[in-house]
Amino acid sequence: MPLEISHTRVRSILTRTSGFLRTVTSHSLQPYQGCSFGSSLCGVFCYVQHNGFLTRGRSWGGFLEVRDNATEAYRAQVSRERRWAHARGQRFSIFLSSSTDPFLPQERQEGITRSLLEAMVGDPPDQLVLQTHSPLVAQYIELYQALSEVTELRIHISIESDRDRLPGLPPPASPVAERIAAATTLRHSDLQVVITVAPLLPIAEPEEFFRCLRDCADAVVIDHYIQGDGSANGSRTARTRLPTAVAEIEAKALSLDYRDRMVEVAKRYLPGKVGVNIDGFAGRYLPI
Repeated sequence: MPLEISHTRVRSILTRTSGFLRTVTSHSLQPYQGCSFGSSLCGVFCYVQHNGFLTRGRSWGGFLEVRDNATEAYRAQVSRERRWAHARGQRFSIFLSSSTDPFLPQERQEGITRSLLEAMVGDPPDQLVLQTHSPLVAQYIELYQALSEVTELRIHISIESDRDRLPGLPPPASPVAERIAAATTLRHSDLQVVITVAPLLPIAEPEEFFRCLRDCADAVVIDHYIQGDGSANGSRTARTRLPTAVAEIEAKALSLDYRDRMVEVAKRYLPGKVGVNIDGFAGRYLPI
């Protein structure tokens, strides 16, 4: 699918969270609109593709809008939004990002995410959660280290399984091994790394998978599309090609019982550091 890239200016960049993210952070931030990973594996189950207001009839993975003035908009909003959060007894916290990836290949040229992070060093939120599918997240280590001195920084890297391919579906945006390598690099740089196994896909070798994650992450989040795609019983994902592909490998992986089995395996390797569904994204973990 050809990718149409456009440039735009926005009036605001900080969005007060609602729905799934409301108990995770006070705000979300999207440096881009659309996602050039939309034609890869994660695009098959991405809940954002169902947002008609955002897609406006365009194919998910076929468009990317670069928000050229994102940093300018952040600086204009940050003081007001910090006061808004604090007035409600909340930390001023940002989820970056919930409907795009901050480390798309285009970030190398555009640098929108980097510019935003630089602005946050000078005017930080109380907490920043970076969420990505991309190993390019490891390119800004010195910037993260500076951020860690002024805010609580948590870097989330999505690794849904130890498998790179599901039958009949496109490849992932990046191989599992590259994402694990990025997580290892970040953790060895004294940064807090969380692996988000979300949505959980069939895992070939669960013991080895979570043993590996123990060595490259501080915590893991496990989420199944049945509870995590923002619809009743995962009905959005049920209309995609994902369930059929999963069933070809392991039909039991289509149930919450499978998720619970994987949680028990993960707890053996990361006791007290396993989160489930929204609690995990918020940094709330199951007891030992």
